Amino acid sequence: MEGQGTHSYVSDPRNADVLIDVNGDHFPRDKAVVSVFDSGFMLGDGVWEGLRLHGGRLAFLDRHLDRLWRGAKAIAMDIGISRAEMVRRLYAVLDANGMTDSGAHLRLMVTRGIRSTPYQDPRVVISPATVVIIPEWKQPAPETATRMLRLFTVHVRRGYPDVQDPMLNSHSKLNCITACIQASEAGADEALMLDPHGFVATCNSTHFFIVRDGEVWTSSGDYCLDGITRAVVIEVAREAGITVRERNFSLTHVYGADEAFTTGTFAGVAPVGSVDGRVLGTTRGPMVERLQQLYLARIPREATGSARP
Repeated sequence: MEGQGTHSYVSDPRNADVLIDVNGDHFPRDKAVVSVFDSGFMLGDGVWEGLRLHGGRLAFLDRHLDRLWRGAKAIAMDIGISRAEMVRRLYAVLDANGMTDSGAHLRLMVTRGIRSTPYQDPRVVISPATVVIIPEWKQPAPETATRMLRLFTVHVRRGYPDVQDPMLNSHSKLNCITACIQASEAGADEALMLDPHGFVATCNSTHFFIVRDGEVWTSSGDYCLDGITRAVVIEVAREAGITVRERNFSLTHVYGADEAFTTGTFAGVAPVGSVDGRVLGTTRGPMVERLQQLYLARIPREATGSARP
């Protein structure tokens, strides 16, 4: 197994020979490169998405592309190709790698392009956007659905939107990396991050939920990424008659919760066992198990509805 926490995955030797799409062309892993003047490498200037293949289709593809295009528009970046072309490239690189069923994960990255000099002003960009698609054979570790995660609340906050809007799925992730480092040094799987007012916001790479008296609570969403899996879990829960509240709550609420869990594209719904050493549960709770089943049942429906070129 490799990775940590919700990102633990089963190592697959096929990834050594995977083909990667760089601006529409396919390259072996060791030859897939971008310029040192690329905006993403130089400044973290770009947006990205993580996608999973289920039953031959990319799950929730329209939602992911909607978010990608919204993010690019928000930072005044022209992706440079149409959505139809992006979809074609995604499936073309999957086909080139023989990834036609399930078990593949893709990282789709778009940066502002190549700069003429190391400088932040977008007016020095001299090329179209750089579009990179990295497909991998990547299955979550089997125990992810039941292993109880350990979270640690870090000093790094989710910031105000007028500093760097946390809703943007940008390449600039240093605050999340710093949070992850602190949690790792504390022996935890992932960091729990607060908002500027001291309310619970999100984890460093997943979204966070608690269960109290049969209700599911998550943050207001004001200081976290516009999560696709987060939104789907809220939808399926409400469709099943479960009360979901998007609201402010504090660590006091967390420490007294009946259950807790995280959501993310890679691992789906994963149970949390402890936060800051407070044990919430030693085994997966009934609400988490139910939501896992509801989420897994939704994936084939959404994936089937996603057109494949």
